[in-house]
Amino acid sequence: MSDRNWIELKQDATSGIETVRAHFEGHAYDPHWHDSYLVGITEQGLQQFNCRRQQHNSTPGKVFLLEPGDIHDGTAPEAGGFTYRTLYLDPRWLDRELRAQFEEAPDNAQLSFAATLAEDPRLAIATANAFEAMHHDELRIVRQTALDHLLANLTSHLRWRTLITPDPRLPLVAQRARDYLHSHLHQDIGLDDLAHVTGVDRFRLSRAFKAAFGMAPHAYLIQLRLTRARHLLARGEAPVSVAAALGFADQSHLGRWFQRAYRMTPADYRRRCSNVPD
Repeated sequence: MSDRNWIELKQDATSGIETVRAHFEGHAYDPHWHDSYLVGITEQGLQQFNCRRQQHNSTPGKVFLLEPGDIHDGTAPEAGGFTYRTLYLDPRWLDRELRAQFEEAPDNAQLSFAATLAEDPRLAIATANAFEAMHHDELRIVRQTALDHLLANLTSHLRWRTLITPDPRLPLVAQRARDYLHSHLHQDIGLDDLAHVTGVDRFRLSRAFKAAFGMAPHAYLIQLRLTRARHLLARGEAPVSVAAALGFADQSHLGRWFQRAYRMTPADYRRRCSNVPD
């Protein structure tokens, strides 16, 4: 990482919410996704990223909103780079908190953001205040109040999306391949395995999968493993054990992919998210 780039990351033990403040110049990170809802603000500079097949330009005061699974990258196209603050909201926490506030929340539905970028000064202020309270470990009552205020300002940007399995918007072959990857992520999976499960040849499978999910099956599998690695590292497990458990060749193999996606090493992430000494 460039000397001009930096990341500050903390995790709240009670809610599981992570807070990240970071600065990047030039290329920030490769396409990847999270299993959390991301709510963040651009603090300085032009933050450019691709998400949902569209390029977005976030400038100071704008709020970016990403759902679990949203594939996104990041770059700083202008001199001086960009700085941002983000809250990573655990989906179970967010769903529980909103259902407690709104009795009309439907069953069999998933929270979804209406747009990826929002120009909403009240939401921007609420996001900044919630970030400060969580990142600086304010009193519990202060943290909870700030999060409640954030949720109140998020509601106009949220909608409930009905869960349908299988999803009619996606080709069945891609969904079957994705489900197989999720259930066998620890194994050494080949394209021929996916082709056998889906009943099509490897070339048709790869084209359908990339069209549906925005990345090839091998890249999706790596993201699955990295997402799981974050959970294990936050629990204090050693990087060498995590690499072995998730099918990486060795600790350095995990480290290379982790660095490309998150711009920090597995050991650094573990140190910031757990109280386990190195």
